[in-house]
Amino acid sequence: MISLIQIISTWTIPVLIAFIPLYASFRKIPVYESFIDGAKDGFQTAIGIIPHLVGMMTAISMFRASGAMDALIGLVRPLMESFGIPGDVLPLALLRPITGAGSLAFVTDLIKEQGPDSFVARIASTIQGSTDTTLYVLTVYFGAVGIRNSRYALKVGLLSDLVGFFAAVAACWLLFGLV
Repeated sequence: MISLIQIISTWTIPVLIAFIPLYASFRKIPVYESFIDGAKDGFQTAIGIIPHLVGMMTAISMFRASGAMDALIGLVRPLMESFGIPGDVLPLALLRPITGAGSLAFVTDLIKEQGPDSFVARIASTIQGSTDTTLYVLTVYFGAVGIRNSRYALKVGLLSDLVGFFAAVAACWLLFGLV
């Protein structure tokens, strides 16, 4: 069974890469011209989202440099630790919705510090996979298509990140217990 999974995982991407242009050629779609048109559109989109990215990165830097993140974590740490949530993963709850690269760097540091099989590293890795970079997604994708009023998207996205955080901690407690 494992060898079948390895074969499928090895061949899936090459087969798709070969199949898509062949299918497009069969349907008489100009493959290269379609690719160039898509690349032009992608370039315009990238240029259009740069101001949104700069604004988001500036806000993140100000939040971290001002000490607001550390102060907020210091306030909630005793409460979270009383519920069995290690204080070492609390910064991840704030970083993950904001920045994927920053949260990945934080998880990497935790794993180096605590060890890959530690309870904290397992929780951090599960949180990393269970939550999303909500503010980044809203900034980039809503900015790219020109949506100015995100309505409920921010509230729902942050709520799902919060649920993902607590679900990740609960799953680690159920699966691994205190290692």
